[in-house]
Amino acid sequence: MLPSAAAPIEVGLLTGGQDRHYAFGLAMALTSRGVAVDVIGSDEVDSAEFHRVPGLRFHNLRGSQRRDVGLVAKVWRVSLYYARLIRYAATATPKVLHILWNNRLEFFDRTLLMLYYKALGKKITLTAHNVNQGKRDASDTLLNHLTLKMQYRLADHIFVHTERMRSELLDEFGISSSSVTVIPYGINNAIPDTDLTPDQAKERLGIRPGEQTLLFFGSIAPYKGLEFLVSAFQQVMTRRPAYRLIIAGLPKKGCERYWDTIAQTISHGVARGSVIQRIQYIPDDDTELYFKAADVLVLPYTHIFQSGVLFLGYSFGLPVIAADVGSLRDDVVEGDTGFVVGPGDAEALAKTIETYFASSLYEDLMNRRSAISAYAHARHSWDAVAEMTRAVYALLLDVDSPKARSSSSSGPAF
Repeated sequence: MLPSAAAPIEVGLLTGGQDRHYAFGLAMALTSRGVAVDVIGSDEVDSAEFHRVPGLRFHNLRGSQRRDVGLVAKVWRVSLYYARLIRYAATATPKVLHILWNNRLEFFDRTLLMLYYKALGKKITLTAHNVNQGKRDASDTLLNHLTLKMQYRLADHIFVHTERMRSELLDEFGISSSSVTVIPYGINNAIPDTDLTPDQAKERLGIRPGEQTLLFFGSIAPYKGLEFLVSAFQQVMTRRPAYRLIIAGLPKKGCERYWDTIAQTISHGVARGSVIQRIQYIPDDDTELYFKAADVLVLPYTHIFQSGVLFLGYSFGLPVIAADVGSLRDDVVEGDTGFVVGPGDAEALAKTIETYFASSLYEDLMNRRSAISAYAHARHSWDAVAEMTRAVYALLLDVDSPKARSSSSSGPAF
């Protein structure tokens, strides 16, 4: 609840037309705290709730992002979107623009668009989900680093999800510590969770009783380390063939060849008949099927700061085997919510898989699921994220200071 003397806060959430789950969780939590929110999105980001919650306005400036259109159509819709975005920023009442993701023209977004927002007198906050994605993907360049630095310097405040990310911002980009806030990665609350049971989910996917099932979920790219999981799975299958592996997700743009190599490994290996491949975009309505059919989520990543997939798994009460990269270790309680293993080591991963299936965590999985889910919601609730985010907005706008409170008119308490 907001203090009775608090001045109203308005913010425009700039989603870049992607990541509906994060935009949904943050927008809904902010509005519950009295923040008036404009969500700037696309067909992909749109949600029914955005059109019926008081204090929330959805602006579909980007529209369709279908890939099966020609180059001319793509150029036109991107140009139209930027024209709409520029007009929105000039006429919008929110004094704070919160950038969740940049748009298609990243270098433009980081430089000229940021300068435009500043010229309009807007306060700019930025959520850096990845401090330097180019570094993560081994595609970093001087131009990438310089434009990132410019965006970070122009932002009035930056949100990150871990202390390691905060340290990288300070050390590599020279950002002041007072301009950075570490907030939890909000747990995905936009995915349906029905009364589908794990046994029913396994049956739908053709998994027989007694088959121990691993899940790899999400976009497929080299930094995800899927090849190490496939190699580890081949190893455990030679010792005990009652395993199944689910791979559910779509290769990221430019990573198709990477996936093709892995697919060939699967097709020629001893475990080829035990791998369920759903190499496609997984709609929200189908997501729970995979998390409920699995006995453990595996994150064999080689480089990452934090993973939303980890918390999505936890929300379904699913334990995790996670590589010790970034801050993943900080969110795994060894033996209670999962296990941690060294990155890039298929043999160690195979042993950890066997350790998990011999553990009391797996043996008592049906009873442990609720505890894992409760653990995740306690540590990564959107309530906590929204409270910390709103506090930054208030500081930037100086709406909760004694001066602001004395000049605001009295009104009914919330």
